[in-house]
Amino acid sequence: MRRNDEIARRFEEFADRLEADGVAYKPSAYRRAAENIRECADPIEDLAAEGQDAVESINRVGDAIASKVIEYIETGSIDELDELRDRLPVEIDALTRVDGVGPKTVGTLYDELGITTLDELAAAAEAEEIRDVSGFGAKTETNIRENVAFARQAGERERLGDVRPLADEVLTFLRRREIVETSEVAGSIRRWRDTIGDIDVLAASTESNQVVDAFTDWSAATNVIEAGENKASLRAEGVRIDLRVVDPDEFGAALQYFTGSKDHNVALRNRAIERDLKMNEYGVFDVSDVNTNNNADDDADIDDRNTQRIGDRIAGETEQSMYEALELPWIPPELRENRGEIEAAAEGALSELLTVEDMCGDLHTHTTRSDGRASREQMVDAAVGRGYEYYAVTDHASGPGMVGGIGLSDDDLREQREAIKTASETRGDEIELLAGVETNIDAEGDLSTGDDILTELDVVVASPHTALGQERETATERLIRAVNHQSVDVLGHPTGRRINERPGLDIDIERVARAAAEAETALEVNANPTRLDLHGTFIQVARDAGATIAINTDAHAPESLAYARYGVHTARRGWCTPPDVLNSFDLTDLREFLH
Repeated sequence: MRRNDEIARRFEEFADRLEADGVAYKPSAYRRAAENIRECADPIEDLAAEGQDAVESINRVGDAIASKVIEYIETGSIDELDELRDRLPVEIDALTRVDGVGPKTVGTLYDELGITTLDELAAAAEAEEIRDVSGFGAKTETNIRENVAFARQAGERERLGDVRPLADEVLTFLRRREIVETSEVAGSIRRWRDTIGDIDVLAASTESNQVVDAFTDWSAATNVIEAGENKASLRAEGVRIDLRVVDPDEFGAALQYFTGSKDHNVALRNRAIERDLKMNEYGVFDVSDVNTNNNADDDADIDDRNTQRIGDRIAGETEQSMYEALELPWIPPELRENRGEIEAAAEGALSELLTVEDMCGDLHTHTTRSDGRASREQMVDAAVGRGYEYYAVTDHASGPGMVGGIGLSDDDLREQREAIKTASETRGDEIELLAGVETNIDAEGDLSTGDDILTELDVVVASPHTALGQERETATERLIRAVNHQSVDVLGHPTGRRINERPGLDIDIERVARAAAEAETALEVNANPTRLDLHGTFIQVARDAGATIAINTDAHAPESLAYARYGVHTARRGWCTPPDVLNSFDLTDLREFLH
């Protein structure tokens, strides 16, 4: 299996610990290497098997980092990283999840107060000890105290984008076993929630013991938690994976039941009761002539399957049959949150949701002209490879939130616009290129790019990058001012959140959506799995308000264009159909919207 994510996380930890230890320059090199290892198309373990030169073929991976990759693949550890852990014995991942606490802060607080855990950090903040540390103060201490709860919550769940590749790997592994008739993920990962507690997997087989044995022997498993006749749990890359093997003729019932959500399933069971039916993980049963309690133990882990198979079974082999038994069409997993999907299905009001194949282009991407890791030509090649009709280059403008010299001036943008125009003429038979910008929304809602150049560009994405702790009313008014700007086409990652890192702006999404609909400004679903911003509930509100949705990857490298699938499934959680999404428009309709 691909171990790119696993190794990238090790080098991200390496960078954080080096920075906490006061080392200059090297942390940024390790972070860039981690990004490129994660996005490398080749499995890192295959490159390591070929040797050092193959690993060094990854951009920004030199001989020192390549040797550490090979060391980790061969031994499962990196001596230098272990030494850093010994020197600074802190829970650095947990501590840096607190907004405003970076690696350097972690190092200082360890040196001054001996803080190693979130609990110790919270206790120090409550005791007002942090404010006395040089370089800190009461305001910083208050911010830490107020954000510890978010950090604790974030530590309980993994980001979808970190876990989904592992889920795909385990599905591939199971589906290659001849004894497995079919296999699928269930639970929140199948509903494409933005965070995941663990990975639930179902397999259909008549040889449950053999499937369990194969699963627990999987080479990616770091330890087996438990194993039984038809169930097993293990850990891989620090994530718990729970397998359940079911009879093939009950696979549809189990898939529906274990996909959830709980609220969706409760509503379905109530609908079943109204029709003298019993619905559970084994099927739908006609109990009209049976004296039984339809609700009994449906949420329990029941081993006695016979007690749950009372009555005549009328559905269960497929998910479709489960819904049909309740006089409903099949409901896509992303909608199963009991937010009106059952009522809409009963009324025949569920439309065909957006698919990845409906995407005609990407309207928010970056190149090496700002902070991207690939040239414009490389990015365009990747877009052509995806079969896109159009593609926008929207490098960062200079302004608030842009550090280290990142960001283009108005003159730079004019120069880039001409270059893209020339490139578009050259590649016009392959793809339509659009010249754009990601400009910055300041704390008051003004833009960091001049109006004159904005009117000359094809696509203007305006995004908040700073002042993300504003009060609700201030933040809402700020975004409304931005969407009302005559040149803004897309409001990028509207809340500025980063999943498990910072909550982002607290906004009145209904007011922002109404303003966006009136101004004909699209609201972005940023498909980068660290963002997924807007998220599903906000998307549904925005769609209901009449706002157009744009799904963009915010890609900084060619491989990141594949993030589109996360954006599409997130939009599906918000009930989006192709007409709701700007990127599903053909070029003619897109240009009409933009102008």
